[in-house]
Amino acid sequence: MPPRGRPKTELVLSNEERQVLERLTRRRKSAQALALRARIVLACATGATNQAVAADQRINQATVGKWRRRFVEKRLDGLFDEPRPGATRTVTDDKVEAVIVKTLEEKPADATHWSTRSMAEAMGMSQTSISLIWRAFGLQPQSGRELQAVHRPAVRGQGQRHCGALSRSPERAVVLCVDEKSQIQALARFQPILPMMPGTPERRSHDYIRHGTTSLFAALDMATGKVIGSLHRRHRAMEFKKFLVRIDEEVPEHLAVHLILDNYATHKTPDIQRWLLRHRRFSSPLHTDIGIVVEHGGALVR
Repeated sequence: MPPRGRPKTELVLSNEERQVLERLTRRRKSAQALALRARIVLACATGATNQAVAADQRINQATVGKWRRRFVEKRLDGLFDEPRPGATRTVTDDKVEAVIVKTLEEKPADATHWSTRSMAEAMGMSQTSISLIWRAFGLQPQSGRELQAVHRPAVRGQGQRHCGALSRSPERAVVLCVDEKSQIQALARFQPILPMMPGTPERRSHDYIRHGTTSLFAALDMATGKVIGSLHRRHRAMEFKKFLVRIDEEVPEHLAVHLILDNYATHKTPDIQRWLLRHRRFSSPLHTDIGIVVEHGGALVR
């Protein structure tokens, strides 16, 4: 007996199409609507009627006919939703560019910086549109940072000397950036730390025991990244002298030592000066009373 109803175009799948459809039905992140369409097409490809597929998937028969027809006409692309008409775009690229240019190059006549409301009024746009444009391009007219320009030639010359020592290390010499960190709290957990186990993170008690404070002296070799460190209970010239002895012991004897320091008082006491005079391979430390600080290869003048 011939099939009843309108004749249907035969639905035949290639191996590649079948693999894609089966993957859509099994993948966890597939949209449920898309997975349902893939199941409909796979069922129709077996030769089942629209009525049988609708009953098996518990959906309307018209839905089966719609996606069978869409797949026959457009293949896999037909299973995806077509673009829907929406509201026309009111903020064009030219308007976005005008807002950015006005924000960067102009200032309002009655204020120090633009706000979203003042910019919206000046551009004839909504405050929400201005806020979205600024957020998309990372513009923050309300924020600012202080910058100190240095005009004294002496400071510039000393900064160049520091940067030159870091970028072009002298031959048969080592350049060390020395700094201190005082008042470091020495804390111990009240209970031993429980180690990490499968399924359980490392656990530690919230309370702790104080063991006073300590001071860290450190010297960074910019060429190799090696750090020479030493801990002391106090932060005085006496402890700094011990740290210089530690540097003298760890740096090979055939290398000269160039130190870059800040202008802390413990670095310039008579005892420290006498120690440096007795150890000729330590050149005159690069520090000044006007406060040039060199950190990690860059000069910060303050």
